[in-house]
Amino acid sequence: MHTDAKPVLLILSKNIGGQDMSSIDPLISGPAPGTASPPRSMAVGHAFRDMPFGSIHFKIGAVLFFAFAIEAWEMLILTYVAGDLATSLQVSATQVGIAISALFLGMIPGSLLWGPISDRIGRKATCAWSFAGYGVITLLSSFAPNFETLAIARFLSGLVFSGVFTVTFPYFEELLPVKVRGKAAVYLAAGWPIGILAALGTTALIGGHGWRWVIAVSALASLWGIVVYKVVPESPYWLARRGRNEDAHHVLERLGAQGISRSTVLTVSVDKRQTIWSLFRGRTGRITVIQVLINFTFSWGYWGLQSWMPTLLEGRGLSASSSLSFIALSAILMIPGYMTASYLTGRFGRKWIFTGYVLAAAGGGFFFATASTETEMHVGMFTLAFFAMGAWGVWDTWMGELYPSAMRGSGFGLGIFGQRVANTIAPSLVGFLLASATGATSTILFINAFLFVTVILGLFLPETEGSELE
Repeated sequence: MHTDAKPVLLILSKNIGGQDMSSIDPLISGPAPGTASPPRSMAVGHAFRDMPFGSIHFKIGAVLFFAFAIEAWEMLILTYVAGDLATSLQVSATQVGIAISALFLGMIPGSLLWGPISDRIGRKATCAWSFAGYGVITLLSSFAPNFETLAIARFLSGLVFSGVFTVTFPYFEELLPVKVRGKAAVYLAAGWPIGILAALGTTALIGGHGWRWVIAVSALASLWGIVVYKVVPESPYWLARRGRNEDAHHVLERLGAQGISRSTVLTVSVDKRQTIWSLFRGRTGRITVIQVLINFTFSWGYWGLQSWMPTLLEGRGLSASSSLSFIALSAILMIPGYMTASYLTGRFGRKWIFTGYVLAAAGGGFFFATASTETEMHVGMFTLAFFAMGAWGVWDTWMGELYPSAMRGSGFGLGIFGQRVANTIAPSLVGFLLASATGATSTILFINAFLFVTVILGLFLPETEGSELE
């Protein structure tokens, strides 16, 4: 049921010393004595303050967890069949790199488009349309007759699939109780190593049949969008902002909220439609600039190394199969990184855990770059994987909390934009540096410098642990 009722704030006055003094409850307002009873109003975020964490939240988390894993799978799958792709289409390593980067290139405009779209049509519809478009285009790309067609198809896949990537974390956060929001959202990020393992497993099982089969199987993962649509309810923040008060109440009841009258009008801090330029005004503008820069530097520091990891490992003497095993083991070790970050961010907040983990990841990268033995190389790489992924979990959580509901999707989308610019540029520049006289060690140290910049930038953002979403 839709309602156009607006929140009413009533001022209760009493005379003290001849002056009218007023007090307003910022969360719930009621009628003045002797007047008709208008609908009471309450901020949606307040409904999550004492909400218990229940089985419905666990189910939602599991569904979105696998959605995030599919995102990682799609981003990495072409990297693991690069050799067969080059042979099949008779293209150079440079062209293969372009095909890999095309996905990220498509996500650059995609993230700018899907963020505002998710704020306008809702989180649920965004996931549904993004998954559907990704499945169709990715399946068609498996039939690409040449390199040019494949590159265009990968670009379009990135364009449509960035909707899922943009909305997953804000969607989950808008359904979680305040007291567990940080811990639970960090666990969602653990879908990344699962996606890496899925991509490796798919390559190992059917890679022998050629890259086309691997891509076709990846396209079938889009059917998970049906599960998301059936299981995960729409965000009550978005529903309240659209005036769908009854629907918002229904979702809150499903999530376990108690003691809220159906006559209560649910509100958000900003209920008007916002433009992309609203993200660059005042205090919000300062936050936006900092978080986009963090997304760029952090992605560069991680992806610049990750995209060339098989080549770097083979250059250190590992065979191709040993390199993949090494990457798989690193992915497994990412999981305890998420677990520890989840626990610590719930106790000490976002800022210090994020910056501390990024700093430790930079230390692991330095150790890997300067390793003189295989054991030291393993220690460095595993340290990097553990702390970098824990930091990503905290960051993905923190970024969505920095904005009110009306701008959360758009703000998160701008952050993904920063990531994708780095994802697109870094592999090419790192490849150039590795091919030049710079050498592997100097290149890795150059990549690592971006992580130190990330630490400094993170110190200028506000803490959000324990606060209600707006």
